[in-house]
Amino acid sequence: MNVEVSRPAVVPTIAWMAVTTIAVALVALIVGAPLLQSAGHPEFAARIYKGFSYVCHQIPERSFHLSSHQFAVCSRCTGLYAGFTIATLTFPFFRSLRNTDTPRIIWLFASALPLAIDFSLTYFGIWQNNHFTRFTTGALFGAVAAIFVLPGVIELALHATRFFPRARRK
Repeated sequence: MNVEVSRPAVVPTIAWMAVTTIAVALVALIVGAPLLQSAGHPEFAARIYKGFSYVCHQIPERSFHLSSHQFAVCSRCTGLYAGFTIATLTFPFFRSLRNTDTPRIIWLFASALPLAIDFSLTYFGIWQNNHFTRFTTGALFGAVAAIFVLPGVIELALHATRFFPRARRK
């Protein structure tokens, strides 16, 4: 007996797997750069640092270090990527991949508020943030962002499948 899975049924899973793979790969690159640097592969590490330099300031004193080399991004960006990755990995445990509804946008702004406060208090010299506050506020925002991004990617993938006709069986 042949059981055929319809294309729309697998599309959300494929979209989730693609986003998750990319997120995990980015975190692996962030942590891998200092490991490659210390393992004697400075050229490869330099390419990773260069790639992330377009999205992060990479200030050494604001970055985590591993094997005496800094991560490819600062501690806040590490939190953003890590939070996004963890939320993406665990998303199917808390919500159906077929549900493409997003929460109210206020939750995205609310998750950015601690990050903005942490940044602002340091910027205006009221207090000095640290790796923990930068990482956790970034992780919170990254995790909530995943809850908005994943349904959007799944919806986009579902609409894209309409452009590809199903294979005809004889």
